[in-house]
Amino acid sequence: MPGPLEARIPDANRGQRLDQALAQLFPDFSRTRLKNWIESGRVLVDGRALRPKDVVAGGEVVRVDPLIEALVELAPEPIALDIVHEDPSIFVINKPAGLVVHPGAGNPRSTLQNALLHRDPKLAVLPRAGIVHRLDKGTSGLLVVARTEAAHGKLIKALAGHEVERVYEAVAIGVMTAGGTIDAPIDRHPVDRLRMAVRGNGREAVTHYRVIERFRAHTHVRVELETGRTHQIRVHLAHAGFPLVGDAVYGKRLVMPKTPSPRAEAALRGFHRQALHAARLAFAHPASGERVEFKAPLPADLRELVGALSADARPAA
Repeated sequence: MPGPLEARIPDANRGQRLDQALAQLFPDFSRTRLKNWIESGRVLVDGRALRPKDVVAGGEVVRVDPLIEALVELAPEPIALDIVHEDPSIFVINKPAGLVVHPGAGNPRSTLQNALLHRDPKLAVLPRAGIVHRLDKGTSGLLVVARTEAAHGKLIKALAGHEVERVYEAVAIGVMTAGGTIDAPIDRHPVDRLRMAVRGNGREAVTHYRVIERFRAHTHVRVELETGRTHQIRVHLAHAGFPLVGDAVYGKRLVMPKTPSPRAEAALRGFHRQALHAARLAFAHPASGERVEFKAPLPADLRELVGALSADARPAA
């Protein structure tokens, strides 16, 4: 556990909230963690305990007594992981469809978080074992995981600043004429609290998409997130009239092309998750600052779906 930290708040931070000033003064710690320490009396400003929202004047001496506790009380589990990249600061994981990212209602065990704790027990001191963003259970693809407090704070900041490029591939119901941008705020559904919905008073949400290939009744699309709201791609494409194949929450009934080929029919009937894959991830490495990029090919089930629909769309020889 690190010892007490002491520093003088620069004059340039005059007028900022205390938690904002500390986040700049001690960038190795997340603002959430610093706020918790302020609230628990582990931060003194000129010898006095303040609130996170209190404004600083600049020039004050701040003393922080860090408390790095094990925030995750979960059992490590030996679950195999597809690790695309590993270094002292981060993991990049290619998550399979069906694996829940972290425990929640109905999923107390056998999650990515349990697997990460088995792979690296030191992750227990980080919030959610270093997981800084998530993919839905039925979505496959790339996730970055922080392995240090410093990396965690920088990745959280990069995500909040829209500095992490996240590109997905999806198969949607309906034939799109062109790509575009969906700029529509998202919030909890007013009735079904397990769903999200486009709502006028929701949080900003922006999704860019372009056509990769059109089929007879479906479209293979590339989607890039500008923001990262819960279920954003699924909600936005459904809102635009193009729900994802296999999406039981936001989708329509099974849709077939007219007189489908046996292969296409089998692929559509056998696809029981949302047809969504996080294919590319790019960001500034939290240790070196260099831009890094990772890619994950389509998994077998989605590759077969795309191949079957593509073959079905080609005219018979």
